[in-house]
Amino acid sequence: MTILYGIKNCDSVKKAKKWLEQANIPYQFHDFRSDGFSAELLQELLTFTDLSALLNKRSTTFRNLSDEIKSNLTDEVITEIILAQPTLIKRPLLKHNQALLVGFKDSQYQQAFI
Repeated sequence: MTILYGIKNCDSVKKAKKWLEQANIPYQFHDFRSDGFSAELLQELLTFTDLSALLNKRSTTFRNLSDEIKSNLTDEVITEIILAQPTLIKRPLLKHNQALLVGFKDSQYQQAFI
């Protein structure tokens, strides 16, 4: 099953959803806000990528973190802040065929579904 993770009002998530729908690819959408985000889900995602790849350092949420947190980004700190604030995760995440795509790029999606 193809699962798209993100937040429904995120522009990149909207682009990914539109791409999947136009390509007639069935998928399940998991909204971090309404469907939740757990340590178990984070561990599952980490089987495909590492924490630093998931952390969105360009987000408003990240910019609003204290300088103390930003200067101490160990795996433990990243895990803690992502679990507390899932909006820190790069979006969208697309899980398909035992792979995880981080972010939306038309060419990556095309390649994943060839």
